[in-house]
Amino acid sequence: MKEIYYEEIVNEVKEMCKRANYDLGEDVYTAFKRALTTERSETGKEVLTQLIENADIAKAERVPMCQDTGTAVFIVELGHDCRIVGGNLLDAINEGVARGYDEGYLRNSMIYHPLNRKNTGNNTPAIVHIELVEGEELTLHMTAKGGGAENMSALKMLKPSDGIEGIKNYILSIVKEAGPNACPPLIVGIGIGGNFERCAYLAKKSLFRPIGERHEDPAVAELEEELIGEINRLGIGPQGMGGSTTALDVKVEVESCHIAALPVAVNLNCHASRHQISMFK
Repeated sequence: MKEIYYEEIVNEVKEMCKRANYDLGEDVYTAFKRALTTERSETGKEVLTQLIENADIAKAERVPMCQDTGTAVFIVELGHDCRIVGGNLLDAINEGVARGYDEGYLRNSMIYHPLNRKNTGNNTPAIVHIELVEGEELTLHMTAKGGGAENMSALKMLKPSDGIEGIKNYILSIVKEAGPNACPPLIVGIGIGGNFERCAYLAKKSLFRPIGERHEDPAVAELEEELIGEINRLGIGPQGMGGSTTALDVKVEVESCHIAALPVAVNLNCHASRHQISMFK
């Protein structure tokens, strides 16, 4: 059985929080560069150029790429033969987030209670989803999820008779309604199936896949490609200034659901798509 010590997790989570906010992922950075060659709007090209420059400054000067340094969201793959020594896994993640946001001079955005609005002062609690897997490894997937794009996300329980066209129309309506408020160019995460809460998780989980990676099911991959084209024809463009780059990518995850249901969730991610992965082997 693999033993991983509490403090190891704390220290790694601390660094993940800082890297996520300072270092734009290579997949996103490359997508910006690629979009510069295809964007039809001169204003859109200027915005993309500024986003690239912003990412370069953040990386070089070790400062956040955006003032909203996000909710710390983790998807944890915990092996059956992995044991945490010296403390609780959730406590380790939260302690790591608190240290990372303090040491990294990152904005604290979490509040104790949605009604009294008092800030917790250390950006905890993190949002943690745990998936049990085979083996003895522990893998942490982390994103610092911005509030603006999250606020423009949505879920709807469609009727099975709405079918694929109903799904596409709903997704397009959410992106169109979001307009500039979700800080495009976006990564659009979509969950189809499960039930009410599972559908939302699927949409969030889809955003952890790298840009350009298609779903393993050819039919779902085809839907992803189709939606990218349709979303970019909306004309919203970078930062809502108009253009042909509204979405850098679309990710779809699907799962079994009830015969009477067709849940669809749309989780938008802004241009500051902050992701990290760490594996304890």
